[in-house]
Amino acid sequence: MLLQNVFLVGDADKNPKNIFLEEGIIRSVTESNSLTANETDTSTIHFDNAIAFPGLINSHDHLDFNLFPQLGNRIYTSYREWGADIHQQNKTEIQKVLAIPQSLRIKWGMYKNLLNGITTVVNHGEYLTIEKPFIDVFQNTNSLHSVGFEKKWKWKLNKPSFNEFLYTIHCGEGTDLIAHKEINDLIKWNLFKKPLVAVHGVAMDSVQAKDFKALVWCPASNFFLLDKTAEIGLLKKYTAIIFGTDSTLTADWNIWSHLRMARKTQLLSDKELLSAVTDKPADFWGMHTKGRIQNKNSADIVVARNKETSGLAESFFQINPEDILLVIKEGEIKMFDSSLFDQIKTAFPDTDKFSIISIQGNTKHITGDLPELIRSIRKYYPEIELPFSISSTNSNI
Repeated sequence: MLLQNVFLVGDADKNPKNIFLEEGIIRSVTESNSLTANETDTSTIHFDNAIAFPGLINSHDHLDFNLFPQLGNRIYTSYREWGADIHQQNKTEIQKVLAIPQSLRIKWGMYKNLLNGITTVVNHGEYLTIEKPFIDVFQNTNSLHSVGFEKKWKWKLNKPSFNEFLYTIHCGEGTDLIAHKEINDLIKWNLFKKPLVAVHGVAMDSVQAKDFKALVWCPASNFFLLDKTAEIGLLKKYTAIIFGTDSTLTADWNIWSHLRMARKTQLLSDKELLSAVTDKPADFWGMHTKGRIQNKNSADIVVARNKETSGLAESFFQINPEDILLVIKEGEIKMFDSSLFDQIKTAFPDTDKFSIISIQGNTKHITGDLPELIRSIRKYYPEIELPFSISSTNSNI
């Protein structure tokens, strides 16, 4: 497969490129005005004024929590206060979502990520058994919820382990002294110096940051609950910063609005923020063939409309899900815009495996039977709201 005439986000060379894919691998990245022998003898998808970037890596989500609406009734001082409040004030909403079988909630969680151009997601929580995942779900981490909510967390952190996985934990999720103290307690009781990854870190200081391998920054969730986020501009000097969305329980479904929110804080440069959802988490989580569009890497690629004239970075940060033209994971098309239908139908006749939806008036063809999934979900929660509509042109409706 050849992706022809795309501008690479983050590329120092501003000229359009061709990306040649074969057997799930990127085989070459070349100038668009010259074709190699391999490139001329393959199925081609041509683009006019489009940008390409690696499939995004979401370093924090709870896949089975993405059918929740955002739940919160005020600004809180910590996750403890928030948890107590919503279980008292929002019982009905919580019960409705939890009545949906977990397998359906997990599948929608994967779709939420795919619709955003995310091809790899790190799930936090209990290990999930997923049949035929259509994006990569990374679970090679020892998940602890938090110092406040994880029962026997000291024993779980310090017990003998037969794996070398990192220990990932919600940490410093608050603006009060207790949230800050919880970080100190975690560090103190990490008796065997297990490698720690903090999620949120709003109450974290620079001294504490040195005891963590990375901090997963989830600004949308932080601002929604706490009206404050971590001191990323300071903490990045002492630990790696990677990016996460959290679930829709505390954050909008659209990662692109999260990235714009993060950009507005100016706590990371554009280059650092792009890296926090591409090459940096790929390296950090040990997925070294992901996160970069380069020879021999996995063919996880997203192509989107180039809507801006002021530069590729500006265009990247203005993306929304409706602007995504193509999502490829390991060389397989997982989603494409209707504007590419004729090209894709010619090159890949098996388009029947895609279902059709509409996002903000833009028609998308997406892998699997998403309409059937939504019908199944609505058997349990008929009035649930979702960020897209199902096309009446689906043959099975």
